[in-house]
Amino acid sequence: MDHLAGTVGAAVVLFAGTNVDDLIVLTVLFLGSRATGRPRRWEIWAGQYAGIAVLVAASALAAAGLTVIPDRWVGLLGLIPLALGVRGLVQSIRSRGDGGPPPTVATSALAVAGVTLANGADNIAVYTPVFRTVGMTDSLVTVAVFAVLVAVWCAASAWLGSHPRVVPLIERFGHWLVPAVFIAIGLLIILESPLLTGG
Repeated sequence: MDHLAGTVGAAVVLFAGTNVDDLIVLTVLFLGSRATGRPRRWEIWAGQYAGIAVLVAASALAAAGLTVIPDRWVGLLGLIPLALGVRGLVQSIRSRGDGGPPPTVATSALAVAGVTLANGADNIAVYTPVFRTVGMTDSLVTVAVFAVLVAVWCAASAWLGSHPRVVPLIERFGHWLVPAVFIAIGLLIILESPLLTGG
């Protein structure tokens, strides 16, 4: 029992430490959904689950000695949120901040999954040694904990996205804030890529 509790606790710390930035992304997505109806709430949930599932699967394969994406190229996934952010920024400039809803940056479950993958691509480097060393049973427990925590993350972000103090802020600055968040995430992922740093 103590071992199980330790495994669950370690999985919680591992997930929280590697996905805290997802809270920001998910909150922005839920705010966009609330304002424009896109992406739909279920698409955010489905996209987040799909993205995390791919990250976990890629980590498990890497732990088994199979490399899905060479480390040098992982950073290029940053082009996904960067492109979505630039598109949202162009929409904002065209509308000239006319007081309407903030731009819809991601409009489908697939786009949400893409952002989750790009934002969590570096998670593979953290999850892989864990899956390699803890064994099959503990790995399954870790994956189950991750599945529960994805729901917690989505629920917390949905709550933040409807919070009375957050909504007016986004209504006022959302035209620039929403694209800026995605552009910043994309640039950060690309700039930290071994392809650019020579790592």
